[in-house]
Amino acid sequence: MDDVVVGNERVIEGLTIALLTDGHVLLEGIPGVAKTTIARAFAQASGLSFNRIQMTPDMVPADISGTNVYQQATGEFQLRKGPVFANLVVADEINRATPKTQSALLEAMEESTVTIEGETLRLPDPFMVVATQNPIEMEGVFELPEAQRDRFQFKYTVEIPDRADEREVLDRFDDLLTLDATEVSQVVEPDDLASASDAVGDVFVAEPVKEYILDIVSRTRDASALRYGGSPRATLSFLRGGKARAAIRGRSYVIPDDVKALAVPVLVHRVIRTTDAELADRSKTEVIDEILESVAPPSADLSLSEESDGGPHAGDGRETRAEE
Repeated sequence: MDDVVVGNERVIEGLTIALLTDGHVLLEGIPGVAKTTIARAFAQASGLSFNRIQMTPDMVPADISGTNVYQQATGEFQLRKGPVFANLVVADEINRATPKTQSALLEAMEESTVTIEGETLRLPDPFMVVATQNPIEMEGVFELPEAQRDRFQFKYTVEIPDRADEREVLDRFDDLLTLDATEVSQVVEPDDLASASDAVGDVFVAEPVKEYILDIVSRTRDASALRYGGSPRATLSFLRGGKARAAIRGRSYVIPDDVKALAVPVLVHRVIRTTDAELADRSKTEVIDEILESVAPPSADLSLSEESDGGPHAGDGRETRAEE
């Protein structure tokens, strides 16, 4: 992906984790920061079929899922599948579509199926939705409902590149007038993805780490700055995402740093601030960081041996301190 994407390693890792754990990702950023390019390059490198849906206010659910079309020549109806039938679907500017149209993705994201005129159809495996939205435009947009936001495992903000990265973009465009994501080489086969997903499932999560996850999510529900905290789906996102992050780093066990690193992507789109917090201009990220500081992680020298917890030994904490 480095052939066409400069920086954004954190976002790329988040997409990888979501792919390995049947998750979906919401990308937010101003126009021109390569949100769609990142998703297309990721699909290309992973060997995934790709469809892009440009969301607009006049769209209807059938424009996403598909419909039965009458064929005059045969006198029969024929199923015409919509763009949701792909491994990776980009819902570009998702908040431009009406809530009714946005809801067409709910079943797909939760069940990996769509129902067309009473017939339920399976979507390709793997299936992943990457939605983008522009945070600065207020006209002609519809805020995602809470139920829709909660379906996204992670939310990442694609930032404006720093000066060094933007200079790298200039140099590349000086040599190549276009940076086409379709030119990215495929480096992963479907069997590789299936094996990697199975390996993630085998990663061990010790009881103290599970309690740490529960402590963080529970604290969001009690925080004075938040009107609504994380849902049980957020708790599972921590668990699955932590296991994938550990596997990517070559570990067979999750450490507290895996949980902490995913706290903002897991929670920032799920929690809702109180009116006082909004008036005080306290961002969701700041509130989440304060919650992390208030929750003590498991002790670094805590023994997580197979004999005591039913899983592999998780070391003496050196990995945790090194990652910090």
